[in-house]
Amino acid sequence: MPRTLDSINSPQDLKKLAREQLPQLAREIREELVSIVTGTGGHLASNLGVVELTLALHRVFDSPRDKILWDVGHQSYVHKLITGRRERFDTLRQYEGLSGFTDRRESVHDPFTAGHASTSISAALGMATARDMAGENNHVIAVIGDGAITGGMALEAVNQAGHRGTRLLVILNDNGMSISPNVGALARLMNRLSVDRRYHRAKTGAREVVSKLPLGARMWRLAEWMKVSLGGTVLPRAFWSQLGFTYVGPIDGHDEAELERVLALVRETYHRPTMVHVITTKGKGYEPAEDDCITFHGVPPRGHSHSEHPTYSQVFGRTLARLFHDDPRLVAVTAAMPGGTGLSQVAREFPARVFDVGICEQHGVTFAAGLASQGYIPVVAIYSTFLQRAVDQVIHDVCIQNVPVVFALDRSGIVGDDGQTHQGSFDLSYLLPIPNLVVSAPKDENELQHLLLTATRCSRPMAIRYPRGFGTGAPLDPQPKELPIGKGELLRSGKDVAIVAIGAMVPAAVEAADILDGQGISATVVNARFAKPLDSELILEAAHAARRVVTVEENALAGGFGSAVLQLLRSAWLHNVSVASMGLPDEFVAQGPPELLRAQYGLDANGIARQVLDSFPELVARQTSGSEPRRARG
Repeated sequence: MPRTLDSINSPQDLKKLAREQLPQLAREIREELVSIVTGTGGHLASNLGVVELTLALHRVFDSPRDKILWDVGHQSYVHKLITGRRERFDTLRQYEGLSGFTDRRESVHDPFTAGHASTSISAALGMATARDMAGENNHVIAVIGDGAITGGMALEAVNQAGHRGTRLLVILNDNGMSISPNVGALARLMNRLSVDRRYHRAKTGAREVVSKLPLGARMWRLAEWMKVSLGGTVLPRAFWSQLGFTYVGPIDGHDEAELERVLALVRETYHRPTMVHVITTKGKGYEPAEDDCITFHGVPPRGHSHSEHPTYSQVFGRTLARLFHDDPRLVAVTAAMPGGTGLSQVAREFPARVFDVGICEQHGVTFAAGLASQGYIPVVAIYSTFLQRAVDQVIHDVCIQNVPVVFALDRSGIVGDDGQTHQGSFDLSYLLPIPNLVVSAPKDENELQHLLLTATRCSRPMAIRYPRGFGTGAPLDPQPKELPIGKGELLRSGKDVAIVAIGAMVPAAVEAADILDGQGISATVVNARFAKPLDSELILEAAHAARRVVTVEENALAGGFGSAVLQLLRSAWLHNVSVASMGLPDEFVAQGPPELLRAQYGLDANGIARQVLDSFPELVARQTSGSEPRRARG
């Protein structure tokens, strides 16, 4: 029997369906999500929760003329399925496949590329303002979760939208979760309404009364507005009205017919910023995801490789928990990512010393600076891609004051399937110019625990960047030890070339030296360990001895570790040293398996060895001639 879903190739096809066909379509979509996403990996629970909402939006509005923006974009899979991408859906998050987020290059139905939270209302307000300036009349809709709306950027956009009075529709998708349970006063305010029995009793009573009246169906449509007033008895509508918004809801986010009726009514009547509050269940329709929506928020691909080695995040969490026992001044801060950063274990043992600030990276960093100014040592556990959002706070509130905040930058470098919005490609470049800040990267998980202890004791700001995923399998020392700031490590000595690597690139550099050794080329390998301050003595000695240097980093080349080493060599007047820098080029790194991407950019052992041979052809010529040619000085 053919599926209804197979007939949907555009929103126009969806509009042709009779309403009684929609429950079957919703079931088929959920089956497709579970089947495909458990294979490709991706955000499952959040998409299961927005099936009916997505269908209603596309039946009521006219995409792409009407602009539908999905905050973060991770819950846009249903949207992709019904906007012409169904046949490619099995390429989701695969190399050269569909993005796991919205992407303007992918479809005219994606009006805005996203990947980070709390941006949709700002972008939608910009589009609505452009619409008004152009004299057009289309609708602009931002769909944002109750976690993302607590972000400072979202509230700033709400503030401006309310002030301007621009016609704009915000759909608040309230499931009580972002990835982990939402925190904060605003989240409590909304959750109080979604679970308050008085509201639900009032809603049920109103439906019963209206159904007994003449023209009951038509009256119930008017009762949608009654429901707004009833909701106001629990959640003061004044909160949103004072911000300049008309508030409608809450609406059952899994009653597609009700959603359509309310959205159609709002479409015809709203002339100012309007917020429609929709209550959904994360993981809806798939029991494992409903029971554990945190685990099923993001699922790994089928056949995902497992390892006996702990992940870097796990080593970080275990080490920090140990350090918490020894030093009562230590506290931890995260921005809605306690599980992903490894802080969950620490929070269980020390709940009063771990602070989840919600999706508010800027606030989180300055909050940590306030703690540090009063004698505490905050460890800010945050993904590299998300610390980008708080660079001003790192500079202004932490480093100018030189207070001891530790930045634990998880997911630095290439992260894989999440793609260009999540690659940790820039942290060295945006951190290295900042005075007072120590910047480090461990070569393996054992060195991570040593650097973490070092950071908590150095009495100044310090960042530690480390990769996503499993460690190298390096044996973990029983106790972490303090390392001297700015001191690297000589891993092997050679006379022909010095490979100076940092962080996750160090093991690949060692392997590349082995490959070169097999070709008669002797390589020094330096584990820089610190990008700032550099170990000037070690690097200059290795460069002077070999006269050829290759720097290797999993970061953008522009302004990164290689640039710092080159500046060091020039300042030391080592003009007779040839330098080749390896890193990520001036482009946004696409999605794909990290191993494939590293090979593509030459950041694996074979690529590093090949770079040495290509950069210094005289080493190859020497193997055939039996002697090294003279080199010009200068």
